[in-house]
Amino acid sequence: MVPTQPVDRALLVEVGWEVCLQLGGIYTVLKTKSAAMKARWGERYCLIGPYQAEAAGIEFEELPRTGMFGKACDLVAQEYGVKVYFGKWLVPGEPQVVLIDYNSSRDRLAEFKYFLWKDHQISLGTEPEVDDVVLFGYLVADFLQVLSRVVHEEDEAEIPILAHFHEWMAGVPIPVILRRNLPISTVFTTHATILGRYLASDHPNFYQHLTQIDPHREAANRNIYPRFAIERAATWGATCFTTISEITALEAEHLLGRKPDVLLPNGLNIRRFAAVHEFQNLHLIYKKRIQEFLMGHFFPRYTFDLSKTLHIFTSGRYEFRNKGMDVFIEGLARLNWRLKHENKDVTVVAFIITRAATHGFNVDVLKNQMLFKEMSNHCETMASGVSSKLLTSTASGTDPRTTPLLDESELHTLKRLTRAWRQTHLYPNIVTHNLAYDADDPIMNALRKCRLFNSPEDRVKIVYHPDFLTAASPILGLDYDQFVRGCHLGVFPSYYEPWGYTPEECAALGIPSITSDLAGFGGYVRQNVPMYADKGLFVIERREHSFEESAQLLTESIYKVVTMNMRERIELRNRVEAVSSKFDWKELTESYHRAHRIALARTRKAKLGQ
Repeated sequence: MVPTQPVDRALLVEVGWEVCLQLGGIYTVLKTKSAAMKARWGERYCLIGPYQAEAAGIEFEELPRTGMFGKACDLVAQEYGVKVYFGKWLVPGEPQVVLIDYNSSRDRLAEFKYFLWKDHQISLGTEPEVDDVVLFGYLVADFLQVLSRVVHEEDEAEIPILAHFHEWMAGVPIPVILRRNLPISTVFTTHATILGRYLASDHPNFYQHLTQIDPHREAANRNIYPRFAIERAATWGATCFTTISEITALEAEHLLGRKPDVLLPNGLNIRRFAAVHEFQNLHLIYKKRIQEFLMGHFFPRYTFDLSKTLHIFTSGRYEFRNKGMDVFIEGLARLNWRLKHENKDVTVVAFIITRAATHGFNVDVLKNQMLFKEMSNHCETMASGVSSKLLTSTASGTDPRTTPLLDESELHTLKRLTRAWRQTHLYPNIVTHNLAYDADDPIMNALRKCRLFNSPEDRVKIVYHPDFLTAASPILGLDYDQFVRGCHLGVFPSYYEPWGYTPEECAALGIPSITSDLAGFGGYVRQNVPMYADKGLFVIERREHSFEESAQLLTESIYKVVTMNMRERIELRNRVEAVSSKFDWKELTESYHRAHRIALARTRKAKLGQ
């Protein structure tokens, strides 16, 4: 009699290179999703990742080896000599985790590479990263084989095992599981195809020519064929194949040769505030912090009205074309011209946040921020004295207008600070750091081409911050979430973006954003959020439009937000915050459960067929 394999009895193992290893967007997916998965699966849920001592020391807590996952750890260590660690991941939900030290089995690498060629015709070179992936993959397959034996020995009804693998770096076990004929249902999720990421950055009109691309030839030409072959083997071998968005599904169908069974949109843990005014208050707090930076950065050269200044930003990995930084800068240039031409009484400060090679902070930028902080401290001290003098004057019935509020020494201090502060040469710096390759930097070259130089006449000012944000920085002194809360608009007009967490994060923080129809999140919004633009979720069209057309559409969207009055912007933030619950994992994990049910059903059907 074949077991029915109900979902509520199955074990779920999720495998990812990014488990307990902060590295890119998949880390965010696994980390933020874990609480929702733990709530549904309980102790039947476990993640597997590679052991990296430094990262594990921060994110992982080792525990006694209990339950079936713990017993499998003991057996795989005894039988294969593999170093494995069992414990919990220190993230919301604290799910069980198995970390495999693949370096402890490096002497088996040649054996694994031989079998990958012999059994699956995947030929490998000597690329270190691919070697690590193969080592880890075969050891995961060994662990799952042992786990299936533990389950069989402990339960006559054979509790079904589901194994869900994320991205090509976790894909090697899938063809191995098939070869060994293990009783395991598998799900493979590609978050972005290897070849697609390469092609989109340098292939003109990538999406228009997608159906004409020969993936095998292109992968070979770019020296990524082993990675492509692993990804393709995982795609074809999985019981259920999934990806995260419609745009990536289209890409996977043509480059990997299989249409996904289910789409798994990425979510976040959306914190719902007790009162609507709370996130508005946070916006005001961090807006003030950004304004203090702007005073320190711009006001030594010239001033502008901060009450009529809006902060917009883009952020992400430094992929100039893929992340839409090129069209963002072009859109800023057009916006600058339009605001000047129409004589709009507004200033827009556009922040570009990414990571580029630098030689540390720019000395002038740092000096100005330090001088501003010194002025601020002096003013706070003097304000305390002035408050005391006003109180004494009022209590004694003296006219405060006749009371000297500042003494001579305080006035001299202010004059000295003012003279040190004022600078009449050059424009304010565009970049906050010393770039290692300024002349070859794509962002800087685009800003030069568009003549965005931070001149006094420019209505659009630029702050290029070539490093990730941290509250410990002496420049902005804000963490990323704090910075986003202090802005008015996030702009992410990506050309290649399988999902795109940045606009989703903006929504979670109550900030409007612009994305594109080539981003997975943009496509999801268009299909699932009625009247999305009215809710502060703008999606510009890039897929069927030229660069020039897209730049104009982007300019129009930014212009619409920056020319709103304060009341309209507050209402827009309220609508963004209200719709953000649609992106909570509590809703979006249902797609994962559907994929898992499909995988279990197909395995059961295959057994019945036998």
